[in-house]
Amino acid sequence: MTELMTLPEVATYLRVTKQTIYRLLWREKIPALKVGRQWRFDRDSVDEWLFQEPAETKKSILVIDDEEVIRSLFKETLEKLGHGVAAVATGSEALEMVKQRDYDLVFLDLKMPGMDGVELFRQIKAIKPQIPVVIATGYPDSDMMLRALAEGPFGVMKKPFTGPEIVDAVNTFLRVSK
Repeated sequence: MTELMTLPEVATYLRVTKQTIYRLLWREKIPALKVGRQWRFDRDSVDEWLFQEPAETKKSILVIDDEEVIRSLFKETLEKLGHGVAAVATGSEALEMVKQRDYDLVFLDLKMPGMDGVELFRQIKAIKPQIPVVIATGYPDSDMMLRALAEGPFGVMKKPFTGPEIVDAVNTFLRVSK
């Protein structure tokens, strides 16, 4: 049986904002049905769309996380797909990388020693406001997330996650940021 999702449900499913879904609808980029005055999204069609339109390969991705296991998971997963991945453990290293090079996507841990993810996000956006950022955190409902939201829009990826979830996030966020 077909599972239809509402607009808020598909936004949650794809880990993007409702505004992003509206933009995709406006550009006719996402499969959708109009039921009365409401949009509905068939989960199978959305899944098929995700895999038919993967993000272009050879993107440059920066991963900032104080946990070696997380950095390694991102690096191994994304390099297999042909992406260039720089992985650093501290905010100061990350800022130097952002100043030196253009990245297509940044994954940023929220809770780190020293400079926290909120301050780092603010500084990254000051240097390169156009760069898409995904905050990867085990604390999606924290006060830190509210402070980060005040700095501007970003994607959210809830820890723990798997390699396939990383691939889905990259495909989604790179496609949406085009």
